[in-house]
Amino acid sequence: MRVLLLRALCATTLLLSAAWAQAQTYSSPNNGPFRTISDGADAMLMLLGYDAVAYFTQNAAVKGDPNIKVDHLGVTYRFASEAHKEEFQKNPEKYMPQFGGFCANGINYAVPWGAGGGPDTWRIYRGKLYVFGGRSSRDHFEMDTERNLRLAHQLWNEEVAGSNALLTRYRRLIFRVPHYKTDKALQEEWEAKLAAKTLPVMPGAPQDVPAR
Repeated sequence: MRVLLLRALCATTLLLSAAWAQAQTYSSPNNGPFRTISDGADAMLMLLGYDAVAYFTQNAAVKGDPNIKVDHLGVTYRFASEAHKEEFQKNPEKYMPQFGGFCANGINYAVPWGAGGGPDTWRIYRGKLYVFGGRSSRDHFEMDTERNLRLAHQLWNEEVAGSNALLTRYRRLIFRVPHYKTDKALQEEWEAKLAAKTLPVMPGAPQDVPAR
């Protein structure tokens, strides 16, 4: 009986430790650097001008109105409606893209580069918005979403957050992380899994990852 109780206690401890570690892994500061573009009167525009709230409320990439906008932490967000603007102002952290709006697959290699937010270049994981430099970047990331999320958050916390994005990018383009793979290698891996129908997220199918 004592042995069984001890085993049960150990198992419970391991589960709690794993849950705690996972919660820590996916928590990152989100106050810069930011990936922005210049458009019209907005010199530091986030999400290529797409509405940060619409991803959550409409499950779609919706262009924001240049006349409906808000400045937050030195960058600008546009919205499709005043209601979305007000919703963002109530809780910016809920709607801001992770990793400052840089491509999440790039942050997976500690390379802050690329932008996303348009059709097929975004995804909501565990209640957070992630954007990608292109559809292929999202496809590659989703071959192992949980692993890549863990690595990306770890590298953002350790190297990218609060840094000069340009310097960090060039450093990691020269000194690659150990798990780095070329776009060509990733695409070949993706195509092989597509042919075998073993992709976690098959094209046209719902995402096979927990929302929270």
